[in-house]
Amino acid sequence: MKPILIKLSFLLLLIAACSKSKDSSSTTDPADDDLEGPISRPSSGYGADGPYQVAQVSFPNTEYPGTQITIFYPAGITSPKPTIFYSHPYGGEDKDYNIGLFNFIAKKGYVVVFVPYATNDVSIDHRYTTLWAGFTKAAADYPQIIDTKQVGFMGHSFGGGASIGLAYKAFTTNGWGQNGRFLFTMAPWYSYQITQQQLQSFPSNTKMITQVYDEDTYNDHRLAIDIYKNINIADSEKDFYYLKTSTVAGYTYHTYHNLPNSRTAYDAYDYYGIYRLLDALIDYSFNNNQSAKKTALGNGSAGQVTMPGYKGELMAPLEVTDNPVPKYSQSKYLFPCSSTDNPRIANCN
Repeated sequence: MKPILIKLSFLLLLIAACSKSKDSSSTTDPADDDLEGPISRPSSGYGADGPYQVAQVSFPNTEYPGTQITIFYPAGITSPKPTIFYSHPYGGEDKDYNIGLFNFIAKKGYVVVFVPYATNDVSIDHRYTTLWAGFTKAAADYPQIIDTKQVGFMGHSFGGGASIGLAYKAFTTNGWGQNGRFLFTMAPWYSYQITQQQLQSFPSNTKMITQVYDEDTYNDHRLAIDIYKNINIADSEKDFYYLKTSTVAGYTYHTYHNLPNSRTAYDAYDYYGIYRLLDALIDYSFNNNQSAKKTALGNGSAGQVTMPGYKGELMAPLEVTDNPVPKYSQSKYLFPCSSTDNPRIANCN
């Protein structure tokens, strides 16, 4: 077995273990029966649930027989809506893995397309092909739901790395996003199918949020830093986020690799550290809302980085920068930047 496949199998086991290691010793708001920790979800503004009910439509995934591609969308819409194309991490093939995120997007009035790919596929290229084929078929077959003039590409881990090349292809080859486009990557793995020249010729109206997590021991933060520094997006239109562990009222808000992940409960990092920022980024990217920009891409403003609290105890503020640097050596990570599996190994320094 190739070294990279051994690592992938090991990674799946670690992610499964990590998702069960949440601290459950907290006191939660009884109204938030799926929420862990003392801090309640937002009741209004960015990060709060929208007014829509969630509808779904599914169809066969031709590149991964036996699975279904799913479109989540606001029930009752009469015209196509801005759409987010989501690329899942290794092991996240079931749509329930990130169901909270998908439902949140649809409740806010937007569409999200989920395409499962085989974690143990024959090649990385075929995983990319599976995602691309699913995204383009969804757009072609459901034009009454999906507006390709306003699109975002979002992904976690393998999906975070894949979102870069997929977005570039969609933006340049297919012309998607002419009225608004963004990238939102979380703890990204290696990025394939993207050259340095392509990175430096991204459409100028692209917005971007990149996130890394302090307790991540899988994907080297240098992978995210490389793409962030080399992509042709102005500093005013992108931000690099660093999320740190916090303890509030005896509950530890962790920043493991699998944030956000598959679980029956969520905590303040989901709602304030991810959903809130995504919500604002969508509003700014598609509606040019300058107040939304202050939240999503505020360059470290108080309204952007301040996190909620409980009885006077605040979570650690988000770190935001336009000049990210790695905090740990590559030896910390299962997938270091300097691995020969990284097609952008020349950019590790």
